[in-house]
Amino acid sequence: MRAVWNGKVIAESDATIVVERNHYFPPDSIRREYFTESDNHSVCPWKGEASYYSLDVDGEVNRDAAWYYPKPSQAASEIKDHVAFWRGVQVEE
Repeated sequence: MRAVWNGKVIAESDATIVVERNHYFPPDSIRREYFTESDNHSVCPWKGEASYYSLDVDGEVNRDAAWYYPKPSQAASEIKDHVAFWRGVQVEE
C-alpha cells in the first residue's frame, strides 16, 4: 500500500493494518520529511486519544491530514504509532 499526496509518496508498506476501512501504516514506513507534529487531538471511544500530523509537500500544507494513537486502548494496541490518512491523501495498492 502507498499513501500519496500532492504527487509524492508519503508512506509505503506491505504491512498496513486495516481498522474501520482505514489503512494504518507502520511508523517506519512514513517519509518523515513530509510530516510535522500538530497540536490537534481527538478521542475515539474505543481506540483512545489520537494525535495528528500535518503534511508539507513542495510548499503545500495539508493540516492534520494524518493521525495516529501514541497510547491506544488495549483493544487498539496493534495500531500503536501507526499512521492513517484523510483530507485528500490517496491510499492505493
